[in-house]
Amino acid sequence: MFNKLFRWQRGRQKTGYDKMLLCGALWPVKFDTYLLKFPQGSEVPPHTDKVKTGKHYRLNIVLKQAEVGGEFICANPIYNSKRIKLFRPDICEHQVSKVIKGNRYLLSIGWVRNS
Repeated sequence: MFNKLFRWQRGRQKTGYDKMLLCGALWPVKFDTYLLKFPQGSEVPPHTDKVKTGKHYRLNIVLKQAEVGGEFICANPIYNSKRIKLFRPDICEHQVSKVIKGNRYLLSIGWVRNS
């Protein structure tokens, strides 16, 4: 985990967004915190993020919205406002629409709660 700390990497979806690991732990609660950057032209297709055990939660805080596009779309979020997105990525399909103009930045905090 330390070799990924504070370094930009391509996002898992390979669709143009970048992520920087800010912190994380495996114990006592497995969690991660990322800074995400969605440059113009990037998007995230509909998907879920499966976990082996437990319940996966993610809190996304929008730091800067794109001028056009880059909208978070989730079928059944726990909480959803202009700046705050709380959802279960393991069971709720989610996506980000294509960023047409500008850049989108967010702070993303995820954790897995044991059942």
